[in-house]
This record gives sequence, structure tokens and C-alpha cells, in this order.
Amino acid sequence: METIYKITLADAKRIAHAAEMEAKMNNWEVVIAIVDQGGHLLYLQRDNAQLGSIDVAIGKAKTALMFRCPTKALEKMVSEGKQVYLNLNNIIPVEGGVPLVYNGQVVGGLGVSGVNSVEDGYVAKMAAKTL
Repeated sequence: METIYKITLADAKRIAHAAEMEAKMNNWEVVIAIVDQGGHLLYLQRDNAQLGSIDVAIGKAKTALMFRCPTKALEKMVSEGKQVYLNLNNIIPVEGGVPLVYNGQVVGGLGVSGVNSVEDGYVAKMAAKTL
């Protein structure tokens, strides 16, 4: 038998709070999206960021979960010529999404959108450490 870990709403709120604090320290307005291990939205927070960032943050979270890697890695592959990733449905190959890992298991995904992708990625990476 294998132990399967699940991200809880309390976990998601703690991660989102860390992301919010990191963004606020830099005066960045972002959307924070957290999906569970099935790719379903568990938590969404938007603090004055543009509306378009809502779907982008959710997409980044789902992409990081499904590929079990930061979306930065997929962005790099696209920039190196692997354009096939641009044709996949519901994939956001843009930095700012990270898988949420607990005890070696991917338990969800975190997506941040609102500033440039490097800054989104920084916020996501720092917040994911709280798990």
C-alpha cells in the first residue's frame, strides 16, 4: 500500500498567504491560483491584478501539476524550438507555475500571474516552499 497525500484548503491558504506577502513586498499585483491533485481549482485570490491573469494563473497551476515540473521548463523548451507544446490543449508554457510537492508526491499546482513571467515565477517558487 502507498500513502497518498492531499492538499487541504488550509494548506492552500497558507501557500497563498506566502505568495501574497512576497508579491506585496515587491508592490506586485497578482492572481494566485492553487489546484488540487486532480487539477481542480481549490483556491483563487486576486488583489487588483488584471482580469486576464485569472485564467492564466489557473492555467499555469494546472500545467505545473500535469507535467510535474515548473512551467518555466516548458517555456524553455518552446523557446528552444519545441513548438509542439503550443498546440497542446490547456497548456500554459510560461513561467509562473510550480508543482506543489509534499514528501515526494505532487499534491497540487500553484500558478501566479499579474506581473512579468520571471516575477510570477519568483513569487510561486517562494510560496511553494511553505508546503
